[in-house]
Amino acid sequence: MPDIAATARPITRETLDWVGMSQISLPLRVQQAPGQTQAVVAHLDIHVDVANPEVKGIHMSRLYLLLNRFAEEETLTGHSLNALLDAICASHEGISESAIVQLRFDYPLNRPALKSEFSGWKPYPTIIQASRLQQDKCLEISVTVPYSSTCPCSAALSRQLLQQAFRDDFASSDQISREQVEAWLRSERGSVATPHSQRSYARTWVKLDVQTSLLPIVGLIDAIEAALKTPVQTAVKREDEQEFARLNGENMMFCEDAARRLKSALNQDSTYQDFWVRVEHHESLHDHDAVAVVSKGIAGGYTPLLQR
Repeated sequence: MPDIAATARPITRETLDWVGMSQISLPLRVQQAPGQTQAVVAHLDIHVDVANPEVKGIHMSRLYLLLNRFAEEETLTGHSLNALLDAICASHEGISESAIVQLRFDYPLNRPALKSEFSGWKPYPTIIQASRLQQDKCLEISVTVPYSSTCPCSAALSRQLLQQAFRDDFASSDQISREQVEAWLRSERGSVATPHSQRSYARTWVKLDVQTSLLPIVGLIDAIEAALKTPVQTAVKREDEQEFARLNGENMMFCEDAARRLKSALNQDSTYQDFWVRVEHHESLHDHDAVAVVSKGIAGGYTPLLQR
């Protein structure tokens, strides 16, 4: 059967940066720990370069079949991704010198409630990207973690109104008992004004040693949630909701505060050779978002772009 891609001449003799396929859906198994895997449905992008200007195009069917075999036979680890990159380049010997694979999926984790005995599943949007640029390889992970952020400014303004309401309600009292104060605080007057909070997101990229085997997805998510202290919850009873309110009160933050917390936490972990973080506070006061971006700041590393 005729193979036009193999026999036809290119229109002009130019190299191409990337050619490939996007949005390929495959079931994969992610290695969590020795003997333990997590099933996910991933959407994959796979591309190679055309380094030979005499070649018209690539063999997309070869790439697709490589991915199918990978899904059937391999568990997703740093080592298996390295081997996949080598197999991709070998399948296009004489055509390509570089390859890149990006996998996107929701990583499900069962999270316990803050106080009660209940728990629930939470999906974390995850990206794994493995690339080989000639002989240089790179392995990166991205996770998006939702959390709650309470505005310190609105909290201060609310306390001022609360103070004024207390002064107005007890203006004629010479002495006030502890019981009166406690009753007032429990009444609706005790919440005459409340701070505003919003669902927020920390989108993080980290660069790993290319010799890494186990992909530290869970460890990265845990580190982010531990630094922020107010991750969104799944199953909640009243005691969990109350604890969540307490944690928000103890950890009020602007987007700048959240970004600094994450930068400090990630700088303490040598697992991450480099990192880039974008935090977004989806404002309840405004119809726009508050955003902060931080990176590790190493030479030749991630640049502080607003988007990745």
